[in-house]
Amino acid sequence: MEYNTTRNHLIMREYGRHIQKMIDYVITIEDREKRQKNAHALIELMGFLNPHLKNVEDFRHKLWDHLFLVSDFRLDVDSPYPIPTRETLKPKPKVLPYPKRYPRYSHLGKNLEIVINKALKEENPDKRSGFANSIAYYMKLAYNTWHKELVHDDAIRSELNAITDGQLEFTNTPFVKAYRERDTREGNRFQRGGGKGGGYQQRNNGGNSGRNDRNDRNGKSGGKHFKKRFK
Repeated sequence: MEYNTTRNHLIMREYGRHIQKMIDYVITIEDREKRQKNAHALIELMGFLNPHLKNVEDFRHKLWDHLFLVSDFRLDVDSPYPIPTRETLKPKPKVLPYPKRYPRYSHLGKNLEIVINKALKEENPDKRSGFANSIAYYMKLAYNTWHKELVHDDAIRSELNAITDGQLEFTNTPFVKAYRERDTREGNRFQRGGGKGGGYQQRNNGGNSGRNDRNDRNGKSGGKHFKKRFK
């Protein structure tokens, strides 16, 4: 038996093992005219096995490229199209330049520096003030997100003055909801209400007390029935 581990590598799975064996056989034919004729027959067979290629523009060109690819570019026949090479079919991609950014304030990021530079070029005082307020809001938001602690507005104002050399100063206080404030409020709410099930527990306790009162009354009025049943 012939196992896949002993066979050569299958270059294109969509054509199968038999097409690759036929191409390997055509390579061994010494007569050029016979080799050319068999190459055309292989093109027709490859198109019959893959009818979806007919929807592709210039599908016969693609079939000829696949024929040379499966033959590992060893097939010496004439082609109606430019004969591809290994370099043209499998070109190495160009190296993409990685953007090198070195922000002066890494904890605030490079985008904030771009916004600050745009704000410094703004001549309209209203827009300039709006830029300053937005920048201060983002700085406070970044502090609360990464440090998980409260930051005073004076610290934001002093750092913004240091970054812009005193050219930008915000007027509105940047209000950012802090995590610790929210957690404290939620904890106080649960303590006051006894948690989500506090009201339910109180209602259950009230129902149990009423039931106990009824049992006590039944015990007083129906003691004889109790004695009869358990004598």
